Amino acid sequence: MQEIISEFLIRFRVFGMKFFVALLVFAAFLILGLLLRWVLFFISRNLKFKKSIFKFLGRVAFSVLSITGLFFALGAVGFNVTVVVASLGLTGFAVGFALRDALSNILAGILIILYRPFYPGDQISVTGFEGEIIDIDLRYTTIKSKEGKVLIPNSNMFTNPVVILKDNSKKEK
Repeated sequence: MQEIISEFLIRFRVFGMKFFVALLVFAAFLILGLLLRWVLFFISRNLKFKKSIFKFLGRVAFSVLSITGLFFALGAVGFNVTVVVASLGLTGFAVGFALRDALSNILAGILIILYRPFYPGDQISVTGFEGEIIDIDLRYTTIKSKEGKVLIPNSNMFTNPVVILKDNSKKEK
């Protein structure tokens, strides 16, 4: 009985040390993610780009670092993460395929905001809609037309011809 208790205490100490190291690794990745998100937010305040891009990038960076930290922490405890990573690759492919339209809108929104082919205040015509641009977001470009507000997916704005009817914006040089 004494040997069983002694063996249990030894294994508990070893697991406790592994668990403590895993906790430190996970906390380090979380802190790094928060720091990177804060740096991206700080950069966005000083640049003339829209803040929504940097908010999005900050969230993505924080999420990626948190998940990476979780995998490293599980590996430090002794969990075999290769099977989980392989299954996440397949799951990521399936989710990416299912969300391809939403992801294409987000990527097109980032490119539109970076390239700035048009600005809020411009009068445009695209895919049968005509009006003044109110806002350009990551997912939609909002225009005010005679019928009311129209949300046009950014993938349509990026892949279809856009006619700029009146250039009323205040462009930054």
